[in-house]
Amino acid sequence: MTISASQVKELRDKTGAGMMDCKAALKETAGDMEQAIDWLRKKGLSKAAKKSGRTAAEGLVGVATEGTKGAVVEVNSETDFVARNEGFQGIVKGIATVALTTAGDVAALAAATLPSTGKSVADSLTDAVATIGENMQLRRTACLSVENGVVASYVHNQVADGLGKIGVLVALESTADVAELAKLGKQIAMHVAAHDPTPAAVRTEEIDPALVEHERKFFSEQALESGKPAAVVEKMVEGRIRKFYEEVTLLKQNFVMNPELTVEALVAQASKDLGAPVAVKAFVRMVIGEGIEKEVSDFAAEVAAQAGL
Repeated sequence: MTISASQVKELRDKTGAGMMDCKAALKETAGDMEQAIDWLRKKGLSKAAKKSGRTAAEGLVGVATEGTKGAVVEVNSETDFVARNEGFQGIVKGIATVALTTAGDVAALAAATLPSTGKSVADSLTDAVATIGENMQLRRTACLSVENGVVASYVHNQVADGLGKIGVLVALESTADVAELAKLGKQIAMHVAAHDPTPAAVRTEEIDPALVEHERKFFSEQALESGKPAAVVEKMVEGRIRKFYEEVTLLKQNFVMNPELTVEALVAQASKDLGAPVAVKAFVRMVIGEGIEKEVSDFAAEVAAQAGL
């Protein structure tokens, strides 16, 4: 049976598969387009399975907000090149939007339907692996919501709307004007992107007491080595604890856009200006590849090994 160039092009446009693979698929299925798509999908799934073991530490963080709710997702790929692929960007953007309905549950998000494909998020990523040719993984997701107010977002190193290397959500509870709250929320989100409060605590009382006690003990031992009197040592330790809170607590940090103000003072001023109390309820900061141990490849060693040297 003769397979026309137009048939090959149509199949390639629909699947993103290589020209020779498309031609082979059409020959195997006697020119039936739908069967050829399935044939390629089966072949692609086999390839995708082999790729699934490769380290995926690049990719994109995607954010989506809808009034009082916001979601952030991390979808990994093997190379930064794929992050610039419009098809991959579209998938991540779609996944972030779906994440608004899954309350920060990765398993629920993976099983949810992606509207653009009509398939589950997990199956859509598997298909994308076959088409794009790299391992891809939905790694994590988080969702914030408030009863009144906004969930604002900011994306750092943005490659497309709502997609980049660092994604931040900030939940503000207030009955103040939503547009003004959104501006404030974005400013705080930008601050969080620049000055990572780790562990992720809004207020000092949210920090694990065991961690505070550990730091206090460390500072005490350090101060005692100075040989200063106990009263002086105590003051030194309290000063170091205050500094510790400033480093790891969002509200105690100096605001990146105006270091003369703490974030707490910024929010207090906004409450006065907007005529209604404003409270930072929570925040999420997600960085692409954070915590993933990347494989370091010695290309020369690989070549030598293959050559038997």
